Amino acid sequence: MSGAALGLEIVFVFFLALFILHRYGDFKKQHRLVIIATLLAWYLCFLIVFILPLDVSTTIYNRCKLAVNSSPAEGNGSYVTPAPSKQKCFKPWSYIPDGIMPIFWRVVYWTSQFLTWILLPFMQSYARSGGFSITGKIKTALIENAIYYGTYLLIFGAFLIYVAVNPNFNLQWNQLQTIGIAAANTWGLFLLVLLLGYGLVEIPRSHWNGAKRGYLLMKTYFKAAKLMTEKADAEENLEDIMEEVRKVSESIKYNHPLRKCVDTILKKCPTEYQERMGRNMDDYEDFDERQNSYPSEKSLAKLHKQVIYSVQRHRRTQVQWQILLEQAFYLEDVAKNESSATRQFVHTFHSQEPENKLIQYFYTPTVEWYWECLLRPWFYRVLAVVLATFSVIVVWSECTFFSTKPVLSLFAVFIQLAEKTYNYIYIEMACFLTIFFLSICVYSTVFRIRVFNYYYLASHHQTDAYSLLFSGMLFCRLTPPLCLNFLGLTHMDATISHKNTQPTAYTSIMGSMKVLSFIADGFYIYYPMLVVILCIATYFSLGTRCLNLLGFQQFMGDSEMTSDLIDEGKELIRREKRKRQRQEEGETRRREWKERYGNRDDSTRSRTVHTDQKESSFSETNANRPLSKYTRSNGRTERDRIELLQDAEPLDFNADSVNDDPLESDSGR
Repeated sequence: MSGAALGLEIVFVFFLALFILHRYGDFKKQHRLVIIATLLAWYLCFLIVFILPLDVSTTIYNRCKLAVNSSPAEGNGSYVTPAPSKQKCFKPWSYIPDGIMPIFWRVVYWTSQFLTWILLPFMQSYARSGGFSITGKIKTALIENAIYYGTYLLIFGAFLIYVAVNPNFNLQWNQLQTIGIAAANTWGLFLLVLLLGYGLVEIPRSHWNGAKRGYLLMKTYFKAAKLMTEKADAEENLEDIMEEVRKVSESIKYNHPLRKCVDTILKKCPTEYQERMGRNMDDYEDFDERQNSYPSEKSLAKLHKQVIYSVQRHRRTQVQWQILLEQAFYLEDVAKNESSATRQFVHTFHSQEPENKLIQYFYTPTVEWYWECLLRPWFYRVLAVVLATFSVIVVWSECTFFSTKPVLSLFAVFIQLAEKTYNYIYIEMACFLTIFFLSICVYSTVFRIRVFNYYYLASHHQTDAYSLLFSGMLFCRLTPPLCLNFLGLTHMDATISHKNTQPTAYTSIMGSMKVLSFIADGFYIYYPMLVVILCIATYFSLGTRCLNLLGFQQFMGDSEMTSDLIDEGKELIRREKRKRQRQEEGETRRREWKERYGNRDDSTRSRTVHTDQKESSFSETNANRPLSKYTRSNGRTERDRIELLQDAEPLDFNADSVNDDPLESDSGR
């Protein structure tokens, strides 16, 4: 099993990152380089989280071997752990051979740092560029990142000059490398504590509120009102941009040098706008530079950038609106079915997507009723209590992990108890649950935050390239300090435990932080205590209240603006529900009409022809009767009317098509 656990986790984490990226990104429409870069960034960050517990268990085993093989006299006090018996020092099932983990961590860490500080910022500017060629996009990206890269080079150059001039400093390359790592981790730790303080409170609270049906439904109404405003704004913005594209397309004719740029812009427009502009265009009219003023290539690049952004935003709001409608309809169904006497879940609308037959077999309406109406609220409450307990333990450990005598950090107590018995399974599970919970608190906040319309991770393949790359940057900057913070909480970091023991392979590549003592002994220890203040602020929703005062509508139960938006959203959902009911009723009537009369058309027509033949022979024999021709013509007219009624389909009632003006009824007929 040597190295097998490492290989399995490498493969598993790759498919996990690929699955999550597929949920948010669009593999068909987005550029392959964007998908590959984002996948690599997410994969490396998730890999660090999953592999670190194996590093901890391997380090504990190596410490055991060194304690057994070295006597106190030979060690000169280098290892304070007493030498256990050889029966206890057995190899863990997930043991990784010596020399693999340092190389592995070095490759993973420096690749992630190259992505977050150099490649991903450049690709962000490249993805948002409106250039029409690769060279133009690269040029735009370099210009936009010149200030970004120049700032770091200026700081680094000033630091090198200071070190070279000051005779008290005698830094080597390893120490410069450690200083660079410390600077990156300091920036990441600053952002990490902010996101962690929000996630430690919001995740348990969101699961507790998930058990409240009325709360979720009211919040959905609130989201519907806000999303409708954003949807209308996106449609209006798209109309304005398409109007500018139409004017440019009409002014720049087929033989103009910039016509290729206009064609590139038209390809990014929605199909209905492309057809409309194609009908209104006269390709056989030559252009005249002396009579008309034409836009420049720079202005076309700006228009191209606006088209890409507006189309993406419009598509995202349309998809989110449909998803929100389905969620609102389902929550209303749950509220109705709670008082059901039959204890079978009844849906107002059938699912538009085909369901799996296996799920339909086991997840019957009765099982769905018991889960949605009885079990799910209690499950969410129990899960919220467990998560809140974890949050309290994390906050306590963040405030006390620097204390080594006595050990106050609960995570360090758990690991040290397992280390005495060398229970590697327990060590790995405790480490994994701890770092997994910390990662969920931080990463979920990254997925939830929204910086206006510039950064927004939207599910169902609606995230743009800029937001995907920005999330990769955040993950690569947050994961290394997150892992160092975890090692500090468990006292596996020698800087925190103050023990001269063998460090983990992960901390060995970070170097000794004693080069910057004010960071190692000050910022890394006391700054995480700020998480207490952030948790209190999140619990009382201070950030939400501040945003609400600034004009950004947030969901608050005691706000008059929130109540107005809830009423507005409730009315919007009611309208969409009536609209969908009319559509389904119309489809049901058409289907019933076809099932009732569709198969009888042929038999009716053959029977009509046979009757006509009989009547014609009857009329010939009774030609002397004066009223026979009138009777025959009237009978055929009646039969024709019956055939027309049988072939017709019922019409749906549409309130919009009713004309109240009697003067316009003739044109309607």
